Amino acid sequence: MASSAILGVHDGHNAAAALLLDGTVVSAVQEERFTRIKNQGDVPHQSIATLIQSQSEPIRKVALDGLYMVYGGWTRESVMHGYQCAAGRLEEIKQSLKGTFVDSYYQRAKAERRRKALQRTDLQDASLIPVEHHTAHAAAAYYGSGWMQGKVLVLTCDGSGDRLCATVSVGENGKLERIAEVDENHSIGRLYASITFHLGMLPLEHEYKVMGLAPYVGRDKAVDEAKLFAELFEFDPQCPMTWRRRKGVPPIYAASEFLAQLIRHRRFDYVAAGVQHFTEEMLTQWVRNCVRETGIRRVACSGGVFMNVKANQAILSLPEVEELFIFPSCGDETNSIGAAYWVYTQERLARNEPLQIHPVPPLYTGPSFTNDDVETALRQPEFRQVKCAWKDDIERTTAEQLAQGSIVARAKGPMEFGARALGNRSILADPRSPDVIRTINEMIKGRDFWMPFAPSVLSERAHDYYIKPKPMEAPHMIITFESKPEARQHYPAAQHPYDFTTRPQEVSAKDNPDYYRLLKEYESLTGQGIILNTSFNLHGEPIVASPSDALAVFVRSGLQFLALGNAWITKKD
Repeated sequence: MASSAILGVHDGHNAAAALLLDGTVVSAVQEERFTRIKNQGDVPHQSIATLIQSQSEPIRKVALDGLYMVYGGWTRESVMHGYQCAAGRLEEIKQSLKGTFVDSYYQRAKAERRRKALQRTDLQDASLIPVEHHTAHAAAAYYGSGWMQGKVLVLTCDGSGDRLCATVSVGENGKLERIAEVDENHSIGRLYASITFHLGMLPLEHEYKVMGLAPYVGRDKAVDEAKLFAELFEFDPQCPMTWRRRKGVPPIYAASEFLAQLIRHRRFDYVAAGVQHFTEEMLTQWVRNCVRETGIRRVACSGGVFMNVKANQAILSLPEVEELFIFPSCGDETNSIGAAYWVYTQERLARNEPLQIHPVPPLYTGPSFTNDDVETALRQPEFRQVKCAWKDDIERTTAEQLAQGSIVARAKGPMEFGARALGNRSILADPRSPDVIRTINEMIKGRDFWMPFAPSVLSERAHDYYIKPKPMEAPHMIITFESKPEARQHYPAAQHPYDFTTRPQEVSAKDNPDYYRLLKEYESLTGQGIILNTSFNLHGEPIVASPSDALAVFVRSGLQFLALGNAWITKKD
């Protein structure tokens, strides 16, 4: 094995591991796909084991996301309890201790607990290298972009990590230099999550529901409601690349009761629209300030706040921004990749060796399965109610059923990494009829009625369906665009029904030849190079991984068709 093999590990909420060989991401997996527990946290034992088993020699270097990690805080119950308790004088006292010797002792104790936990895995002989949390985010954005020539403005923004919520860095010739940072108690990411909590939803998971609800409120009302949150923060006049809470606003990590009173008796949809519009305005002003201060107009971003696809669209629309790269699925799970990038590049820079870093690949970085694996799964007694027909051309069969209006689940090829299903673990449908939304929700997904679905589109046909404010590839569903008015009739089920934005996955033959051919077959039957694509899972569960997972969801749901490898699966009744 190459001496540059580095395993990256994120062992917090939505734990993950990634393998970097010679500067290239070759594998990345999330622990939830193996345990079948949504957002599984702490040490990703099965992810680590899977990546180690894929190598012929031991892994000697492990890059860790963050200088320390708090275990046990990722379950639904602990997350809700943490947001409920984030109020009052006691919490403010806790926040005031951050940065003191008490805080240093706390961090050392958590780091030691982490070291012992990781040494109980197959990594006991490896060198554990902690990477500061926002450094890992910045490394993911910069090195993942592939922009090694010229200067790059690198922005990170999330709830918090290693006591920060945002950073500004400059990348040039493979080196990253941080020039500004924002303390976690001024966190707009935490604000958004807290509002999610007070609207009765799960923080760190359901923020996308708030974003999806926001467009149903008119723009004028959204602008008015946004003032409620804009009055809580101000940009630092001495350093406009940073912001802070205004006087009288408690630390955001101790502001639960303050925020509850702030939105008390206000309409829930107005609140959603207000916090979304505020976030878009805050981020775009921050980007403007950073471009003005640095003169750099090529921007790369990572961190959970940039999972807000509507805000990303607003950033791309800024005249100050010439090029934009958002790291795909840029929550903390991808810091397994960012930490590995950082350790690899720092070692080569220290040795004065040229960097051979490769941009982040299409995120088909998980395990595959064979048709033999499908046959083995089909022999399990719990799947006796299904029947199987093997197809030489499963893509054509799938396209024909989609063109007839059927809903088809698909599992084939390497599993996707991150929050988005990209065709290999997806539920697919004809997007031409809005009725398919109700059918999918009632039969399978159980999603909130206001949430839109997204499309997969042939990359060469993207210009037929939506408008980009400037050129940007969109293979990972990380940004929205305005649909073309004349094209809306062709995919009403795969765009937001109120503001007509769409969050596409552009599919190329190079990135995913089988899925691309499925879309081409559908195009040959319908004339349209676009289909509805949503993740293959039941609501509240992780995306399926194995053939057994796919069959389990199939028999528990109202799905009638499943393309599993080359097996065409239906139900006996």
